[in-house]
Amino acid sequence: MKTSIATVSISGNLREKLDAIAKAGFDGIEIFEQDFIADSGTPREIGQMIRDKGLEITLFQPFRDFEGLTGRLREKAFDRARHKFDVMGELGTDRILICSSTHPEALGGIDRAADDLAELGEIAAPRGIKVGYEALAWGRHVNDHRDAWEIVRRADHPNIGLIVDSFHTLARGIDPDTIRRIPGDRIFFVQLADAPRIDMDLLYWSRHFRNMPGEGDLDVTGFMRAVAATGYDGPISLEIFNDQFRGARPDSLARDGHRSLVALMDRVRRDEPDIRIDVPEIPDRVTAQGVEFVEFATRGAEAEALERLLAAMGFTHVGNHVSKKVALWQQGEVRIVLNGETEGFAASAFSMHGTTVCDIGLRVASVDETVERAVALGATPFRQAVGPGELEIPAIRSVGGSLMHFIDDSSGLSDVWSVEFRKTDADTPRDAGLERVDHVAETMNYDEMLTWSLFYTSIFDMDRSVMVDVIDPDGVVRSQAIQAPDRRLRLTLNGAETHRTLAGGFLADSFGGAVQHVAFTTRDIFATARRMAELGFAPLPMTRNYYDDLAARFTLEPEMLEAMKAANILYDEDARGAFFQFYSQPFAGGFFFEIVQRDGDYDGYGAPNAPFRIAAQKRMMRPKDLPRD
Repeated sequence: MKTSIATVSISGNLREKLDAIAKAGFDGIEIFEQDFIADSGTPREIGQMIRDKGLEITLFQPFRDFEGLTGRLREKAFDRARHKFDVMGELGTDRILICSSTHPEALGGIDRAADDLAELGEIAAPRGIKVGYEALAWGRHVNDHRDAWEIVRRADHPNIGLIVDSFHTLARGIDPDTIRRIPGDRIFFVQLADAPRIDMDLLYWSRHFRNMPGEGDLDVTGFMRAVAATGYDGPISLEIFNDQFRGARPDSLARDGHRSLVALMDRVRRDEPDIRIDVPEIPDRVTAQGVEFVEFATRGAEAEALERLLAAMGFTHVGNHVSKKVALWQQGEVRIVLNGETEGFAASAFSMHGTTVCDIGLRVASVDETVERAVALGATPFRQAVGPGELEIPAIRSVGGSLMHFIDDSSGLSDVWSVEFRKTDADTPRDAGLERVDHVAETMNYDEMLTWSLFYTSIFDMDRSVMVDVIDPDGVVRSQAIQAPDRRLRLTLNGAETHRTLAGGFLADSFGGAVQHVAFTTRDIFATARRMAELGFAPLPMTRNYYDDLAARFTLEPEMLEAMKAANILYDEDARGAFFQFYSQPFAGGFFFEIVQRDGDYDGYGAPNAPFRIAAQKRMMRPKDLPRD
């Protein structure tokens, strides 16, 4: 499989785009005419530059408004085609895309269009050029790949073939399985794009909201399965139009694009086992069995404050590292690591962010397969020197430059807690009933959300929930939950667009710290709240107005409502169950802990409570700087 991407898909000038595309590992590019025209090089120089970067030009595009014209307009269309063929010869490419006409004077008729393409094929043949015809979803007369195929079939010329594009097919609700009836050797090129499901004008939707496969709601996998079933073995290419992408970093966009193609074709290979698909074999999506540990980089007075908070939450200091200033705190299945080292990764993280979650450890079925898949999908592996008595635990870079380590049983890495840590002489564990990590909330700039959503869902067996708006008194934060099927691993990605929101302020104050809060589960949140109060825990205080409103919205027993009010416990419910939650007060630049109880099959995160939680947190943090005259 050759991977390709249209230069229009990422930001920057042509040379910046080419550098990013080559670095990401693509085999080739669709050169978008506007990018080519804007560059100062000659066509021959540009073509050589592309090849010098190890890329080939898989397609020249777009050629618009060709078929169905008459008189002088038809003559001009053929003249334009000859000119483009000359340019292609200089560039060194042999495929061109012709999209179905939107010209107001173009006439309909399958035979008329077929005749035009057949005549063009005669001009293209001596030059060794293959012409691909594509049905635009908003084409004037041809907007369905089935009609485009019939035109190509009737043109009956070896240099005329079909180009199929997932957006144009899926946006119109056309069954992608109809592609299976097309001979694979008559498909000259395949373009892919996903998109969020939005009810709007097709042209506007296409030009502004496309994204990488796996980032949207379209069945791109089903589309590509149908293409694979035809026997098509040519390039698989991305063509993305997205306003957000136009301002993003080209390196990041290209990496996301390559990751999306590798993950997509791996899924197609698994879903169509009887079809030979020429793609590298990599391990399947990883089943994450839960959070093994959460590691903080912390020192000095901040470390002491964090230790007091953990103690008040029922955690016990159970171990110290054999050779480093690293302490292990535990309660139930939850392990919190406090790293006070002055050298190494944690030290760098503390210098950059202050007290911060620098590392998340995940328990997986196979560490080796997890790392192999992650690296194949463009993740950056991480290693640092292993000290005396330490195990080498594989890791990759994650959100905000943080780390993600992997532990399994088969490799012996799960023994790390007995091998690397010596038990303390701790008294009887405090234990407030916390059992395990319910979810980890990561904060990022809004324009990074698609990147990290794709990162998680392509590496791990996790699915996205619908994105929701979290209302902050000073703006809106976009939030998306990503969870494993058994919910042993849950993540929430929170995208900030302004530093005035709580999430944006956390990013600014921590200089890009990733994890803003960690939530723990309990079976009895009232008992947990009582025990933590005995240990000196101070919850985030909620207003009386919140509980008055709660009484109006839900049917709650007065005794329960009073108990919730006394413990500052928040509540939500839906048709599937109920949800209780309370929070620590914010510390270390806005980080906080959350305690939750899920009853029934409640699967959310208490989103209706978020505005009240945020307002309460902002009241407790330093006031905003007032503008001066």
